[in-house]
Amino acid sequence: MFAGDISTPEGRRRAWLDSLFVDHAVFRTVWDNFAAVIPGRLYRCNHPTPARLAALTRRYGLRTVVNLRGHRRCGSDALSRDAAERLGLDHIDMAFESRGAPHRDRILRFHGIYTSMTTPALIHCKSGADRAGLAAGLALLFEGGSSRDALRQLSWRFGHFNRSRTGVLDAFFLLYASTGEGKQPFIEWVRKDYDEHTLRASFHAHGLSTFLNDRVLARE
Repeated sequence: MFAGDISTPEGRRRAWLDSLFVDHAVFRTVWDNFAAVIPGRLYRCNHPTPARLAALTRRYGLRTVVNLRGHRRCGSDALSRDAAERLGLDHIDMAFESRGAPHRDRILRFHGIYTSMTTPALIHCKSGADRAGLAAGLALLFEGGSSRDALRQLSWRFGHFNRSRTGVLDAFFLLYASTGEGKQPFIEWVRKDYDEHTLRASFHAHGLSTFLNDRVLARE
């Protein structure tokens, strides 16, 4: 449906059709899953429509948008990327997984982005439930917060299911709580002691929750 070009009226129309009906943005026109992570510095939501991104920029003085889906060939990506440029926002692609143990190199890359980006910033994935929760929790740990603070970012309030495959994100924060918290700073634990392969092998999801999350809700 969408060929990747929004420089023409027809291209923009196709981008909107793709965004609304293929990428499910029709639901995001009435549901933003928005929350402050660190007021005045970091906010989170689902993939914003151009109008919502403009409204959030005006209200919160946003300077940066971090796209946790990574660069995608879809209408939602093209439209929000174009909106960010029009609004004068820095747009950064930082892809995370929602159903795999967080990769050490991606956590470290996000740490570099977080410590150097211009704030206030908005982080978003598709639904604002899983990858946004992971990134929000990481940010709180970067700031010296606790694993309990981080886990609050992965909750039913945001539509996160910890018994499905996305529960591996909760398991990551729980692993830090049991093996590193109180002993060493979080980012040092990630660099030296975190073993994503062990976490991946030890986590087991509940089949029904996975079916609902992956098949019924069609989450990324």
